Amino acid sequence: QVQLVQSGGGLVQPGGSLRLSCAASGNIFSINSMGWYRQAPGKQRELVATITSGGSTNYADSVKGRFTISRDNAKNTVDLQMNSLKPEDTAVYYCKAHIIRTDATATFQYWGQGTQVTVSS
Repeated sequence: QVQLVQSGGGLVQPGGSLRLSCAASGNIFSINSMGWYRQAPGKQRELVATITSGGSTNYADSVKGRFTISRDNAKNTVDLQMNSLKPEDTAVYYCKAHIIRTDATATFQYWGQGTQVTVSS
């Protein structure tokens, strides 16, 4: 069994910062890409940032220069540092990982439980 557990998030004023963390555990052989997505009320889930096992990153245009994704391959964790937050960043944030389990050869996609980020004065 594999699970992704998220932590962090909450309420912050515009211009503030928050850090999200996501830890993968279970029968993991290896993790390929990891990433963060978000879903605002009434909108589709969208990509925020991704990072490969080699450390290559990709960001949505709306967060470039403000958000930073990082990962610790030894700990199977991925973090999202969010600075200069705006009200439009308000959403439920989800981590995702593409994982090869020890009992399989295929890659499976796993999601975290989601965490609310609210940016408001």
